[in-house]
Amino acid sequence: MTHPSAARSDPRASAALLLLAYVAFVSIGLPDTVLGVAWPSLRSTFDLPQAWLAAPLATGAATYFLSGLLAGRLMVRLGIGRLLAASTALAAAGVLGFGLAPAFVAFLLCGAIVGFGSGAVDAALNTYVARHFAARHMTWLHAAYAAGAAVGPALMTALLARELSWRVGYLVIGTLLAFLAFAFFLSRHLWAAGAAQVLVDAPGGHGSAPVEPPTTAWAALRHGNVRLQIATFFLYSGVEVTAGQWSYTILTEARGVDDTTAGGFVTLYWGGLLAGRVLSGFVVERVGNERLLRIATACAVVAAAGFAVPALPPALSAAALALLSFSLAPIYPGLMAETPRRVGGATPHAVGFQVSAATFGIAAVPAMAGAIGTELGLNAIGPLLALCAVLLWLLHERLVARTRA
Repeated sequence: MTHPSAARSDPRASAALLLLAYVAFVSIGLPDTVLGVAWPSLRSTFDLPQAWLAAPLATGAATYFLSGLLAGRLMVRLGIGRLLAASTALAAAGVLGFGLAPAFVAFLLCGAIVGFGSGAVDAALNTYVARHFAARHMTWLHAAYAAGAAVGPALMTALLARELSWRVGYLVIGTLLAFLAFAFFLSRHLWAAGAAQVLVDAPGGHGSAPVEPPTTAWAALRHGNVRLQIATFFLYSGVEVTAGQWSYTILTEARGVDDTTAGGFVTLYWGGLLAGRVLSGFVVERVGNERLLRIATACAVVAAAGFAVPALPPALSAAALALLSFSLAPIYPGLMAETPRRVGGATPHAVGFQVSAATFGIAAVPAMAGAIGTELGLNAIGPLLALCAVLLWLLHERLVARTRA
């Protein structure tokens, strides 16, 4: 077994790349959440029906999914440094295109470009950080993404409040991404040195196990732990987004909670996700990443089951939502951090598959919840959420058992 990689052995290079990774996670979070704020103005510009909001979301999700599937192969062929520079430039071009789009068809095309670029950036950064840095940094990096996702709508809102066009917001965000792409280009040799070393012979980022040589994508899919992780990421993202997107409707339309109170509960939910990731970064290495994941998945079951009870008083519903988000907070970054130890040389492909599975979960599980809510009533979504949380816990326990065997 060889010891840490070239990039990791140079503290200044390592610190510079880690800082750039934090900036990158904030930056890729910026465009992901602004469409909802921009939509009324954008819809007016292009004279669109309200329901067409789903079109850019679906287009971006489809190419994000495809990008995740291809990311492992691209990382091996191009190296992480060049892939980050090219993919971020692609995302920047797409976001700038949003601001310049002459028609809605062009806006959709730009959404496809942004999705493809962002998916590759997500997979490459997660792979690099999982291999090179401690588990707490993976957790905090995803907190940085949440911070960027919160800043994006605030930025767009502020610009619209000054009576500026929604296009200005996208142009500002696209310019920030262009600077990030340039930074990745300048640092590509540092990333490439670390990536070449880590994909072949470096130990895991938190010193967990020797890493096997990289496999092919098909060989990675034959790895039992890779398939389990794919299913786990699908369920995790489905639970997180279903709870966040449907809780307001459940509370107001099925449980009689007033709009303002329900909005506060949902804000508490998303705030708990951010706070949970910040705080768990301080404890993950003391508790142990695997143990923290086991505690978090078990607590998520308890919280989801609590929220599923229709007769729960509003204050307890809020507490259940807050506990659910706080429990979910360390799971996504924790699973990413565990990937090198659990799948070895399949890591580059596995991370891409996991990103794609999470994207699919974000689309499929909330849609399933909507169909069930339509057929059986909104309160039926709560039990579905609880069932998904139980399956998430069971899958992770199976992963733990297989990895220890």
